[in-house]
Amino acid sequence: MSVQRLSSLFVRTLREDPADAEMPGHKLLVRAGYVRRVAPGVYTWLPLGLRVLRKVEGIVREEMDAMGAQELSFPALLPREPYEATNRWTEYGSNLFRLVDRKGADMLLGPTHEEMFTLAVKDMYSSYKDLPLALYQIQTKYRDEARPRAGLLRGREFIMKDSYSFDIDDAGLEASYQRHREAYIKIFDRLGFEYVIVKATSGAMGGSASEEFLAVSEFGEDTFVRCDETGYAANVEAVEVPPAPEVPQDVVAAIPAASDVETPDTPTIDSLVAFLNEKHPRSDARPWGAADTLKNVVVALVHPDGRRELLAIGLPGDRQVDAKRLEAQVAPAEISETTEADFAAHPELVRGYIGPASLGLRGEGEEQRGVRYLLDPRVGLGSAWVTGAGRAGYHVINLVHGRDFTADGYIQAAEVRDGDTSPDGAGVLRTARGIEMGHIFQLGRKYAEALGLQVLDVNGKLVTVTMGSYGIGVSRAVAAIAESNCDEAGLIWPRNVAPADVHLVATGKDAAIFEAAADLSQQLSAAGLDVIYDDRPKVSPGVKFKDAEILGVPTIVVVGRGLVDGVVEIKDRRSGVRREVAVDSLVPEIRAEVASD
Repeated sequence: MSVQRLSSLFVRTLREDPADAEMPGHKLLVRAGYVRRVAPGVYTWLPLGLRVLRKVEGIVREEMDAMGAQELSFPALLPREPYEATNRWTEYGSNLFRLVDRKGADMLLGPTHEEMFTLAVKDMYSSYKDLPLALYQIQTKYRDEARPRAGLLRGREFIMKDSYSFDIDDAGLEASYQRHREAYIKIFDRLGFEYVIVKATSGAMGGSASEEFLAVSEFGEDTFVRCDETGYAANVEAVEVPPAPEVPQDVVAAIPAASDVETPDTPTIDSLVAFLNEKHPRSDARPWGAADTLKNVVVALVHPDGRRELLAIGLPGDRQVDAKRLEAQVAPAEISETTEADFAAHPELVRGYIGPASLGLRGEGEEQRGVRYLLDPRVGLGSAWVTGAGRAGYHVINLVHGRDFTADGYIQAAEVRDGDTSPDGAGVLRTARGIEMGHIFQLGRKYAEALGLQVLDVNGKLVTVTMGSYGIGVSRAVAAIAESNCDEAGLIWPRNVAPADVHLVATGKDAAIFEAAADLSQQLSAAGLDVIYDDRPKVSPGVKFKDAEILGVPTIVVVGRGLVDGVVEIKDRRSGVRREVAVDSLVPEIRAEVASD
């Protein structure tokens, strides 16, 4: 194994946090000399970082090979035509890196490789006897993120393991999906951070039976929910709020007719509720609350073809629209803020007073809505609401869904909160944060149909192959491990991904100490261990100890004053426990420690 001498290793540690880093792990990866920023969302892997990355890749590769998948590697520079065939040249929108070669041909930097995998199988296989098949690659991807952030967690260039299964029928796809799921559990069990498996959406990729593997982290950008009573777990984007029960007709019949009331100086839900309780108390003596109001939020959708559309969302006034849930529902369209021009084009939308009356049916011939109107499922048929009357300074009371207004459908876009009822109705939800590490889903036949991937079945009939898609963020795994394994002093790598097994520190000025340390480094290497040896002669012990802590190798060995008594110190970076051992027993002690992890 290797000995890396700090006197010549290409690394420099920093004492100050980088200005552009927000998360603890990101700060430490930069400060410890594992990565360096080149541009927003683009990083250089320095020697120590690359060692960690390669170990993560090795774990992924071992488990993928063990499940029977075969590795290949596609180019990152790809032609336009396959992506046009699946409509993703357009659907990816501004996230796609596009370029034109010297001959004028459109090219792209691959954001993901479904098309390439599909075409490769189409080119080589033609019979059901060739299936099932699982192929994978570990390769660099490119996405022009609008807001790259958190270092390696959301970059414009990143390393990903993507694999695909190919089966003759849906039963085969289900079996392939389960094999991948089991392999992913083994991978994430080995990577050294807490994770959960949650129900997810497939987004623009299409498909079904989608699940995400999330590293649990308070710094994660994904919110997920869990129900302790039932075991339900889902990304908030995938939570499906059940429809509110329909209000019985006899109850609806007793609700007074809708009426407009003047509501001056009520720019917020709170001010509206306060005004209603003072000027228009309820007949049942219950005070008005925010949940009695129907808030109507207008957003602009920008479709991949550039078309701009306004969308109105009606939801209870005590809820907010969750941008990520909304994005998942409207993909591949992107959400944009409404502008003065949008409202000028729709004078019926009076800000602060938008209601179903503002969104009424209009147009010539077949009646159409001016703005598409979707409701939160909590707005059940027969339910009565206070909402905007469509004119400044007025709201309408007792507006009943189904009696007084209708909508174009429902949308799962309202926030999910702690204490909400689980979708199965058997418990309550609690929210947490996580980092998406893996995503598996059953693609079905979307890409096979678009690209003509068919094989002959057992009866000699051409059938379209069904596919599964399975991704792991390899480079972001390094970041997730760092976020979960650090303290104020530095990184604390799990043994199986650490850049070395032992960080050997020689302290003092005595030449005998450095000679003994050098000899021990060679003995440890000969015993099959990777060693970082701090052999710098003119660096103080305090600086060396700080560097050892920030680099995060799990075992630190200090060769110093104890050498005259024939002992050296071993420190466990994870627990902080120190112990002295005889020089002659150091190597077997360390080997036993490494083997026990």
